[in-house]
Amino acid sequence: MTSEPFEVPIRDESIRLGQLLKLASLVEDGATAREVVERGLVTVNGDVETRRGRQVRVGDVVGLDGGESVRVVSG
Repeated sequence: MTSEPFEVPIRDESIRLGQLLKLASLVEDGATAREVVERGLVTVNGDVETRRGRQVRVGDVVGLDGGESVRVVSG
């Protein structure tokens, strides 16, 4: 059973997926972000996403390997 996503505020309309993973502390650094995305361990709105540069927008839900998930909110 997955828990409710926690909210991560962003300043702009969108943020790149790799940056969001770091901002949300789901990964420690850019190298780890690249690895988990390339391995298909990240979902955006329930769909596997393999593009680290994917623009994630307010309202999107990003999950990491069936574990924690975050909802992007306006900050």
